[in-house]
Amino acid sequence: MWSKLDDGFHSHPKIRRAGNAAAGLLARLISYAGQHLTDGAILGAVARDYGTAPQLRKLVALGLLHEHGHACPRCAQPGAGDYVVHDFLVSNPSREQVHAGRGKDAQRKRQQRNTSSNRERNAFDSPTNQNRTAPQPDTESNPGFGTEAQVSEGRHGGRLAGARVDPTRPDPSTSYGGTNKQAGPLPSEPRIAEPVRPLVDAMTEAGLIVGWELMPADWLLLQALVERCTVPVLVEHARAAWDGARQRPRSARYFLPGWRSLPAIPEGTPSQPAANVVPLRPATTSHTDHLLAGLALLEQEGLA
Repeated sequence: MWSKLDDGFHSHPKIRRAGNAAAGLLARLISYAGQHLTDGAILGAVARDYGTAPQLRKLVALGLLHEHGHACPRCAQPGAGDYVVHDFLVSNPSREQVHAGRGKDAQRKRQQRNTSSNRERNAFDSPTNQNRTAPQPDTESNPGFGTEAQVSEGRHGGRLAGARVDPTRPDPSTSYGGTNKQAGPLPSEPRIAEPVRPLVDAMTEAGLIVGWELMPADWLLLQALVERCTVPVLVEHARAAWDGARQRPRSARYFLPGWRSLPAIPEGTPSQPAANVVPLRPATTSHTDHLLAGLALLEQEGLA
């Protein structure tokens, strides 16, 4: 989220009277309010951590910052000991407006995805295209990864069959893309791996709008993380990373290191927690172990 600062801020008479130190404190408080969507409210502990008492008194005296009990008719009343930035909502959107905008973005993404899916389905159902897009027999694909081999068995002993794929040639018969001989046309939206689609939809519903142009190894990792950690845990972790980011993340790849570092459940932990306990993630399944082991092998060979 961005906070707006008037381009005349640097030369405003009140800012010049406040001095560089107090003006810098005000800019930090405006940035804090914008990031956390507080509508200009500043916790007293945050204000005192960012600046000194004399600087805060100077901003209050100049009317750039209000304390509890202020008389400004345009600004909300902060709690006792807290502050509010004067006229913050004049230049910045409110929390309600931001959430409404994110909801519209999520709806637009869903409509684009549905339109793209319908267009692909209609093209496939056409009598002209049915024979052209019919799946071709593939006796060399690796059942572990669902993609055709792209490395020589002489070099790797056949252990990495299906490991390297060309992301620019998606395979309509697999979840992660591939290089089958009869690949269909590229869609306008990135192809989403079906096992990961619940995570993509949940991220979009939460207003965490990012791109999903990922490598096949990333899709494998995401499927394993969804099974191991559950979608709600991944979305909650992504929300915290989103709110703490200096700039708005543009790709789902931004969250991969944090998701991958989520701690495992210690051995001996009951698989069914008490009713008032929210589990961080379920026990790892054999399928998840298979996906993670395959990903580790790719990384070991420098192919992920």
